[in-house]
Amino acid sequence: MASRYDAEIDDLSGLLGDLPAYRSRQVFEGLHKNLASPQEMTNLPQDLRDLLETALPSALREVEKTVTDDGETTKWAFALDEKSAIETVLMNYRQRVTVCVSTQAGCAMGCTFCATGQGGFFRHLTVGEIVEQYIVAAREAQPRRVTNIVFMGMGEPMANYDNMMAAVNRLHHAIGISARKITISTVGIVPGIRRLTQEPLQLNLAVSLHSANDVRRNELVPMNKRYPLSALGDACMEYVETTNRRLSFEWALIDGVNDTDRDIKELVAYARPLKAHVNLIPLNPTPGYLVRGTSKERVQEFFSALNEQGIMTTVRNTRGSEIAAACGQLAVPVSFSRPPV
Repeated sequence: MASRYDAEIDDLSGLLGDLPAYRSRQVFEGLHKNLASPQEMTNLPQDLRDLLETALPSALREVEKTVTDDGETTKWAFALDEKSAIETVLMNYRQRVTVCVSTQAGCAMGCTFCATGQGGFFRHLTVGEIVEQYIVAAREAQPRRVTNIVFMGMGEPMANYDNMMAAVNRLHHAIGISARKITISTVGIVPGIRRLTQEPLQLNLAVSLHSANDVRRNELVPMNKRYPLSALGDACMEYVETTNRRLSFEWALIDGVNDTDRDIKELVAYARPLKAHVNLIPLNPTPGYLVRGTSKERVQEFFSALNEQGIMTTVRNTRGSEIAAACGQLAVPVSFSRPPV
């Protein structure tokens, strides 16, 4: 297994052999409830701790750790193996603590303004590799508790649906994170949205929209060519009507690209039937997309215009841009060198 958090209780039972069943439960709860490493599980005998330390390795090798926003935002770069690395971000707010986790090493969606997409796709993450990101962040956050998890890190969660959903269930059932505090982001993978709609957990859905015009969105989000706005809208409507959950649209404001009066009109027409909440995100700079984010003045005008049209809108507080930890900036760190292919 890639990570000690890939192990289910049955796997632990097989590993522990003839030991009583309660030992497997102790280990599982120690890992998930207590956020403990095997050596920290002092309710276990030392020889068992030594066995677990060897048999259940950590999957995440810290390559970099950077902190900004007066200590309120922390970003980790983790090497998974010789060829793949990911980034994870912890954000402390006054009333909540949020961790942004990755589901893939790299991303195949190719969104032009996103550093992850610019770097290409390497592999899916396992269940344990996803869960372990939460564990590391939760240990760092102590004595505060992580309250929210957003699947908005590297990769497209819907493209790794089975592992993503298994990780969600582990985070909810084994660790106790409320499903209503877990948000799944997607560029608009329609089959994934339909699958999510049928899940029993009341999860939040955030669609990275960025344009409500097919021609423009084809350029910004290439997956739109496969699942155009009409198909995406149908899937989103099914999600809203079936789950009674609020839908969110993410909109990275790019100067002169998707911040015009026409964009406002198109977004209002698209979002209103879905009763969607719009999160405006001033574009964060990335090396491969040398276009400016929208000015603060125009962001405010865009925000006000949407609100006047009855669209619930928030301007997201950009966190971590100084350390390339903000939306669209996550990528393989410079200090991590992949071997030549």
